[in-house]
Amino acid sequence: MALASVAPGLDRVKLAWRRSPVPGFLHWWGGELVALLPARLRAWLLRGPDVLLLSVRENALRVRRARTGELLAEIPASLSADAQRAAFAQACAGIDPADRRLVLLVPASGVLHRRLVLPLAAAADPRRVAGYEIDRQTPFKPDQVHYDVRLSDAPVSAGHVAVDLYVVPQAGLAPMLARLAALGVEPDAVDVQTEAGERAGVDLLSAARRPRRLDRRRRLNRILAAACVVLVVLVLATWLNNRRAALAAMQDQVDAMRAQAAQSEQLRAQLIAATGASGFLVKRKSESPSLLALLDDLTQRMPGDAWLDSLALDSGGGLDISGEAPKAAALVDRLRASPFLQEPKLQGVIQPDPATGKERFELVARVRAQGTADAP
Repeated sequence: MALASVAPGLDRVKLAWRRSPVPGFLHWWGGELVALLPARLRAWLLRGPDVLLLSVRENALRVRRARTGELLAEIPASLSADAQRAAFAQACAGIDPADRRLVLLVPASGVLHRRLVLPLAAAADPRRVAGYEIDRQTPFKPDQVHYDVRLSDAPVSAGHVAVDLYVVPQAGLAPMLARLAALGVEPDAVDVQTEAGERAGVDLLSAARRPRRLDRRRRLNRILAAACVVLVVLVLATWLNNRRAALAAMQDQVDAMRAQAAQSEQLRAQLIAATGASGFLVKRKSESPSLLALLDDLTQRMPGDAWLDSLALDSGGGLDISGEAPKAAALVDRLRASPFLQEPKLQGVIQPDPATGKERFELVARVRAQGTADAP
């Protein structure tokens, strides 16, 4: 159903294309471009089947080349069959039989011409549709004639198409075909020669009687077209593969740069941490008094009869002193006057030592943060 609905649209497009001036313009433009080429290259591009036009008269058979209009031979009917065959072979000398196309021209006086107006849907197969009109348009039946149609450019109403119907009785065409058959000649097509001397562009032979020829150029063109398609696919696949490889390489570079950036960020964080720790240590060192100055101050403030068992200074600035002194409570006042210490106090209970007569003590304090220089 879908294909049936699309077909009329395609037929309209094809008909509009044929009726438009674009095909004629492209034909003219191509001819102008080809005319600019050198003669050899132009001849190579324009090479193709060599069409020979055959005109059967009562007294002679004329053979002309369609491309140039040159008369190759005029074979009298009075000659013997062998002589006519030899003359025809001489006329076709130098032409490859595979490239030779023989077209029998029927004069317009022996052909019945009618113009039919058909529905646009008939443009898909106008020959089959016109076959039903033969018995109404001509005094013959379809099995008594050879016929063909050609799309016409004549103006018609919307939704219709004009076709030219050419009909020739089998009785009028059979003698010509028999005469050619006697010479061993089988025409590839039967066309109509108009009154102006031009070809109508039809083929009156039925599909069953048309000889089947192997067109080597068409096969070669198809092979070349297939090769071009394969090459285009390969080029696109190669380009896509190259793009993928380049993208993968760029991704690897991005990953490597990202790893380097992460490593740099880690080193930067370590550097900042090390710098902060170094600054902290320098600050702590600048804020903490010199140990020599602290020991000198403690030595001067401790009485001469006092004895220290231990002196401990932790990293937080805490000072712990233990020992013996005649009056342990007086040590607090002595140390409170020190510029290096703050909050001195006794820790625990003072215990007298019967052996020495002194008091055992444990004293704690905190070192004051300041920028005191080392004592000399």
